Amino acid sequence: MKRALKRLSLKLKANVNGNSKPKDQGNPAPLKVTTVKRVKWLPMIVGLFVFNWVIASVLRGPPPTRVKLPYSSFVEQLSTGNIVSISSRGATIQGNLKKAVTYPAIAVGSTKPVTAAKFRTERPTFATDNLLPVLSAQKVIVGAEPVDQPASLLVQLLTGIGPTLLILGLMVYFVRKGMKGGGLGSLGRSKAELYVPPETPTTFADVAGIDEVVDDMREIVDFLKNPKKYQELGGMIPKGVLLTGPPGTGKTLLARALAGEADVPFFAMAASEFIEMIVGVGASRVRDLFDKARAASPSIIFLDELDAIGRARGAAMSYGGHDEREQTLNQILTEMDGFSGNEGVIVVAATNRPEILDPALLRPGRFDRRVVVNPPDVVGREAILRIHTRKVPLGPDVNLRVIATVTPGMVGAELRNLVNEAALLAARRQEAMVSSADMTDALERVQLGAARHIVMTLSDRTQTAVHEAGHALIGMMLPGADPVRKISIIPRGRALGVTFQSPDADRYAMSASYLKGRIVGALGGRVAEKLRFGEVTTGAESDLTVATAIARQMIGRWGMSDAIGPLSIEPGSGEGGYEMPFGGSPISERTKELLDNEMRRLLDECEVQATEILTSNDARMTWLVDALLERETLDEAEAYRIAKVDHLIARSLPIELATAARTATTQNG
Repeated sequence: MKRALKRLSLKLKANVNGNSKPKDQGNPAPLKVTTVKRVKWLPMIVGLFVFNWVIASVLRGPPPTRVKLPYSSFVEQLSTGNIVSISSRGATIQGNLKKAVTYPAIAVGSTKPVTAAKFRTERPTFATDNLLPVLSAQKVIVGAEPVDQPASLLVQLLTGIGPTLLILGLMVYFVRKGMKGGGLGSLGRSKAELYVPPETPTTFADVAGIDEVVDDMREIVDFLKNPKKYQELGGMIPKGVLLTGPPGTGKTLLARALAGEADVPFFAMAASEFIEMIVGVGASRVRDLFDKARAASPSIIFLDELDAIGRARGAAMSYGGHDEREQTLNQILTEMDGFSGNEGVIVVAATNRPEILDPALLRPGRFDRRVVVNPPDVVGREAILRIHTRKVPLGPDVNLRVIATVTPGMVGAELRNLVNEAALLAARRQEAMVSSADMTDALERVQLGAARHIVMTLSDRTQTAVHEAGHALIGMMLPGADPVRKISIIPRGRALGVTFQSPDADRYAMSASYLKGRIVGALGGRVAEKLRFGEVTTGAESDLTVATAIARQMIGRWGMSDAIGPLSIEPGSGEGGYEMPFGGSPISERTKELLDNEMRRLLDECEVQATEILTSNDARMTWLVDALLERETLDEAEAYRIAKVDHLIARSLPIELATAARTATTQNG
């Protein structure tokens, strides 16, 4: 019984692997398979040759219809003047008659009479008639066209079997390519190739600012290298690890580091590469990818931008479950934790939008572990800057801790771009090392935009100075506001001037008073223009956009309104819960109207507060405007000194004490 089961297992393996016999026994099956294939090919080849012959015959066309006349009939037609032209080659004469003549069947060797205007005859060798004078007398055209000849053997071969050979060659080429790729050529094959680390591979030492995520990745590497340590305790490594977080936080960098650290085969592929216009190709590529990974197990598969194929099934705009994306997703679900299992293969995926993924992907057994890659804190930013400046010569005045402090919210990709911009500026200025000024200018270029060299009139410069001074003064005088780092009326990007503010430390939770202060600061430029010139300009467009967005989120998303209460009616992008088919919304029109009214109330209150601050500090406004018109750019220390504001006092005090402290400073100044 055991031997029979073993033979059956060998046969099944041979069928799956494409082998016709096991290694340990002979089997005439290959001869049968080959014979069947030849029998199937033979009718196709014969049919191609017949089809080719018919087409070649049609293309060559039928030969001209000429009646073969006796020579005596030819002489008779010549004597009556019924011949127009003749051509001759040797004893063969052919020509055309003026009028078609009907010949009896016996005369032309046919079964019935034949009527024709073209003829052909053979001149006997014993004929002694002198035809040329007779032809000249009858005005017959002699030798105008060559005698009809059949096509040469080479032409017949080319037109007869050439196309057939070409078609057969193309068929053999595509069949061989299909046997290698499966399906339609290489469409069914995954584009993932085995990752070969370079001579200096990326490792976990190149990843900074996300230490807790690196620890999770180290655990996977340790399990692959020392599996017994976990198996003896009954532990199982996660089948899937999902990396989520904002763009630029280092998810793909982590994957490269994992490939450099893990001493196992690593297959990397973008999720969008599974999708093709032909339905079924994506699922075929998924099968091929996991087959490669299982054959090389233990191994790792990395899928970048998983949301390209992992969106939740049955969404509002989905028209059934038979589209290409859903078939691909279903195949991934089956391969990761299906009936057959998937031991020895770890799937690591990255996405910026985990909230739109299908719940089946996130359940235990598929992506068991979800790792959130957050933007780094100040310590992490300093560590990232140190990594990116390892090959950059820094001047003695460069303090990476200070740069990390003034770059809150920036992720690893942005910090790398900052260092690169500073290096480019230093090279452009013919410097041997990157200085602190290069870093500062690079930060301005990255966050504020490149400076534009345009000529502005005095009126435009004054309006811009008033606008930016309004922003800056509110940032200085409003308790809890972010410190003003720089003021400039040099055009950058699409703006005619900029006021740069950043917090002293990272903020992880924003209070209602802080958000309201940001709205007041955003409206400061518009209010300053209105107080000085009695009208507003288009320069406040972006400020109004920012203020409106903050007000909408405060009231509709974060419940910071007594009228609406703890109700989230403006969910964040992609958070779901409120999606309805065909763009519908479960929020009533009355609630939407209440949202609009509350937003208008909040913006009006902030505008009144901005007006009060600027009105009570008109002298400081004048000092800042005059300084901007003279210098164009003011840094933090200059701005606070010119406005006579001590930016270190009363920052954490209640608003009443902070206002009193600033009032005392003004009176003493």
